[in-house]
Amino acid sequence: MKIIAGISVPILVGLFVMFPSPLSSAMGMLKNTEFIPLDGTIGLEKKVISMHIPADNELPWGFVEGQVINQVQGYPVIIQIFKEGEPVHVAQTDVNQDGSYEYKFRAKSVIGEQVINIFEGDYTVKIFKVVYLNPNTISA
Repeated sequence: MKIIAGISVPILVGLFVMFPSPLSSAMGMLKNTEFIPLDGTIGLEKKVISMHIPADNELPWGFVEGQVINQVQGYPVIIQIFKEGEPVHVAQTDVNQDGSYEYKFRAKSVIGEQVINIFEGDYTVKIFKVVYLNPNTISA
């Protein structure tokens, strides 16, 4: 996660459109994190957060960014966006050598005079990362 405009947020459109409550803390974010073992060594880290995009959003791009701690090399981050329980966008992005990742997506489209809000309202975002279950495991 990065700190932008004084708020630590995993999802942003421009600088302010999509983010969890400014009152969320690192502990609050951990409450929305689940570890699902895949075998005795690795598992999925599943984080669920809320996203809100206002109808008057003027910025065309949104992005999901973050850090994978204790990452398993070779596995992308999977991002799923849901509206009212239905999937509306699914993506994957590679993890950089330093464990960071970023996925950029279109939130608004402008064609001539026509403006189309691709995302508007409330969404649930699920982020999946493949990690070592034991923090002392050294990635190869």
